[in-house]
Amino acid sequence: MNAIQRLGIGLAALGRPAYINVGRAAELPSSRSVPQMRDATWNVLDAAYAAGVRWVDAARSYGRAEEFLGGWVNARAPDGLTVSSKWGYTYVGEWRMDAPVHEVKEHSLERYQAQYKETQALLNGHLSVYQVHSLTEDSPLFEDTRLQGALAEAAAEDVRVGFSTSGPGQSDTIRRAMALEVSGQRLFSTVQSTWNVLETSAEGALREAHAAGLHVLLKEVLANGRLATRPPEAVRSVASRKGVGPDAVALAAALSRPWAGTVLIGAVSPVQLQANLAAAQVTLDEEDLALMGDLSVPPDVYWAERSELPWV
Repeated sequence: MNAIQRLGIGLAALGRPAYINVGRAAELPSSRSVPQMRDATWNVLDAAYAAGVRWVDAARSYGRAEEFLGGWVNARAPDGLTVSSKWGYTYVGEWRMDAPVHEVKEHSLERYQAQYKETQALLNGHLSVYQVHSLTEDSPLFEDTRLQGALAEAAAEDVRVGFSTSGPGQSDTIRRAMALEVSGQRLFSTVQSTWNVLETSAEGALREAHAAGLHVLLKEVLANGRLATRPPEAVRSVASRKGVGPDAVALAAALSRPWAGTVLIGAVSPVQLQANLAAAQVTLDEEDLALMGDLSVPPDVYWAERSELPWV
């Protein structure tokens, strides 16, 4: 599989008017109406598909992302596309930039059953992977055998079942989730976690997941845009030497991990996308990787800084 085929498009920053990605605002229409954001989503999906990208990731909480994606799939009828989405958060922002709360989390059987129906309806049967959104060790899912059984039923219907992680305890969550079984079968076959050169704490657990046969997806590889807009000196230095932007270098660092099956891009315009796709042509040597190897910060620090990012 070539590098482009290992890249996917994440729609977190395209399906709703406000999100925490730094550097997003200038690439989007100022009013961010529903039709404008739908057009922006379709433009990115068209450009990504033309470039060879074949994985798209959404979520119930990404505003109208599933609706936009479902409409695009129906209009374009793309071949070989893998569509993943997530349940567990509900979008409550009412398409407002200044909403006091944008999403609400609930890992319950009732929420899963309702959102699974909604996702299937919006994606018109094109769902390939359904993931628990931001699973943490304190999630009631770990004790809810009825919910686990319902997820296993989806797996029996040829929808791969996975989970995503967030927060400083990603490693412990990944290992605990990998151990879940229903009727003697491992419940989860995919895991989507935050990994970037600033937040590498989940690497060991993700390597174990890959070795166990799970498909590993990496998200927030640009640290919600921070590595593209205000990169550390080490990233700028490697980017200058390679003749690409810092975003491409940060993405290339993720692609250099052989255990990473899919690396998600959060571009909101074809211009951003093309800059990101340059990562597929970047080869990082040991010197490059060593230069960036000291950038990782303690996970508590990273996630505290992330929590301060504004929704704009």
